Amino acid sequence: MGIRKKIIKKLPIFGRGQAEAVERSTQSRPASSTTSTAPRVSEPPKPKHPRGDMKPVDFIEKVLAENRVVLFMKGNPAQPMCGFSANAAGILSSTGHDFAHVDVIADYEIREQIKQFSQWPTLPQIYVDQEFLGGSDILRQMSTDGSLQEMLDEKPG
Repeated sequence: MGIRKKIIKKLPIFGRGQAEAVERSTQSRPASSTTSTAPRVSEPPKPKHPRGDMKPVDFIEKVLAENRVVLFMKGNPAQPMCGFSANAAGILSSTGHDFAHVDVIADYEIREQIKQFSQWPTLPQIYVDQEFLGGSDILRQMSTDGSLQEMLDEKPG
């Protein structure tokens, strides 16, 4: 007997063994009027987002209200998913000030909504005191001329 025939004979999911396996499984179960032989079908789990069930705009406004400096980026500061996000995270880290970040790759709705919210088509996006500052290029320019450090050193208010 060839290997293929041995597999077909041994494994019930292939060929004629399937009918025998179904018959064996129904015989081994006790007959009960409450048990169903139909497989249980459930909905696949919905993706979990940091925002939960909150609307994207509400989440964006909440994050901006709770944090002085916010970076909407692809990935996170430890593992940026693009060079511009890595650059922005590096510049903000070098200032010595804390900043919050939102991974827009993890939530498509946030990624699209933040572009409408700021009316700026690209990512990353940096906000300071709930105001849109700009993208990676503007952040680099402000870091070079010292205005970013000045802005972050000022007390909010």
